[in-house]
Amino acid sequence: MVIDLAGKASFADHMVVATGTSQRHVAAIAAHLRESLKGWGIKSPSVEGQARGDWVLVDAGDVVIHIFRAEVRAFYDLEQMWAAFAAEPVATKPAAKPRRSSASA
Repeated sequence: MVIDLAGKASFADHMVVATGTSQRHVAAIAAHLRESLKGWGIKSPSVEGQARGDWVLVDAGDVVIHIFRAEVRAFYDLEQMWAAFAAEPVATKPAAKPRRSSASA
């Protein structure tokens, strides 16, 4: 699921929420995503939680990716949490324009 954060948060323009089937699967998705992001020109995507594999956060600048095991995703329910902010922006300044990649998708 992609959540549009533009104008609602200052830390990113988009949040992606994804689910893996196991701790190993979540960690593998994060590792593959990190390598793909590097290939697309994002030099140092920050990754947290990969060793545990329950919830991995990949910070790619204008896009933040959360990869969960199903139970953890249901517990935190980020989609519902961010829906509460839809009526009023939480950013104190406008979000930066998205970075452009030179590689084609």
